Amino acid sequence: MPAPVHRYRSDDEDSARWSGFPFRDGDIVISTRSKSGTTWMQMISALLVLGTPELPAPLTVLSPWLDWLGEPRDTVYDRLAAQPHRRFIKTHTPLDGLPLDPRVHYVVVARHPLDMAVSLYHQVANLDRARLAELTGQPAPTGPPGERPPVREWLSSWVDREVDPREELDSLPGVLMHLSDAWARRHEPNVELVHYDDLLADLGGEMRRLADRWGLPAPAPELVEAATFGRMRERADRLAPDTLGVLRDRQAFFRRGGSGQGRDLLNEPALARYESRITSLAPPDLLTWLNR
Repeated sequence: MPAPVHRYRSDDEDSARWSGFPFRDGDIVISTRSKSGTTWMQMISALLVLGTPELPAPLTVLSPWLDWLGEPRDTVYDRLAAQPHRRFIKTHTPLDGLPLDPRVHYVVVARHPLDMAVSLYHQVANLDRARLAELTGQPAPTGPPGERPPVREWLSSWVDREVDPREELDSLPGVLMHLSDAWARRHEPNVELVHYDDLLADLGGEMRRLADRWGLPAPAPELVEAATFGRMRERADRLAPDTLGVLRDRQAFFRRGGSGQGRDLLNEPALARYESRITSLAPPDLLTWLNR
């Protein structure tokens, strides 16, 4: 099994928690950037693996975030070891930070970076920072949160920020580094790329494609219906990634789920800066696929 090339760490995550994880044949690892369809792909995986819309446990229990520091590593390992079905595990770590095992399927979900960023902006306001700090062993925040700029202004500055992509994975350089690495591996037999917009346009077709790639039965119509954004939002208490009280409002986690909102917020000069910037951060064929 090839060792990871990089270790990714933040106040909330550490990709080193994957080191020594005992994989099984057929495990599915869901590697995404924040707000790029992680929970959606976890639900799709649950429906395809379990074959029922009535999940036996909350989604985040069935599909834990292995590298999150909010739960002890051994607790997560033990929960996964006890699962009798094929496992589907969440991570925000790029593939070059994970052990790559030929027995394991890796699926990377890509969303238009501007849409992902807008979703991230709203998600930050929905996090209970004190609870998050308590769970991850960080100092508790002091004083009221600082006032943030309006989303349009924030998004424009997000496009322009120069950062180390390996230190700030949810930056524009970080998003495109994650996707560029996956894009370079897209022809490997156990790596699958999924576009968020393809899930919006043909959810049933994408679920059937994944089932075929993973050797699972094609989904019945009721399974496809259970994976729609509307149905997932109705079941936010069971599906939002929040068994430990990090979200202020679970239903708000499923805010819109659409596409195009990021582009609508930027004026022509800001969009031109975005287009110019991404050409230096990712290969042209990836950008054609991603920004279509």
